Amino acid sequence: MSTRLKGVLLTLIMAVSLVGCGISLPTDPDGTLETVSGGELRVGVSSDDRLVDVSSSTPTGPLVDLVDAFADSLDADVHWTIDGEETLVGMMEEGELDLVIGGLTDQTPWADRVGVTRGYTGIDGAGDRSIVMFVPLGENAFLSDLEGFLDTEVGS
Repeated sequence: MSTRLKGVLLTLIMAVSLVGCGISLPTDPDGTLETVSGGELRVGVSSDDRLVDVSSSTPTGPLVDLVDAFADSLDADVHWTIDGEETLVGMMEEGELDLVIGGLTDQTPWADRVGVTRGYTGIDGAGDRSIVMFVPLGENAFLSDLEGFLDTEVGS
């Protein structure tokens, strides 16, 4: 039996074993999607003139509209926290935020500290930038749900 065939068979055996164990992928080790659904979506906001306006008590703009629609899809209420990127990333690492938005691009320096969505160029106000959003590191079910929503709303 060839080495390649052995590798394929081993992969199939492992996949069947995982299914047999009842493990579903993707998962959220900290249960973000489950906690947010029907609950509260804690969103950190970093100002960006074309995407997020933080001049009033409640942020406005194209990204805020997307987050509000995403929260509606999860039957969640949004709680906004306005601050700079570094502070918001720290809050996310401490488990205080579920999502961070702003003028964040796919060239972000924070990718080793947070989960990052794919880049989206179809967001109003993005110009030629590829905009991303941050989620807690490892919360893959939440990230997958968010990206599915964004794919439908703005394309990839």
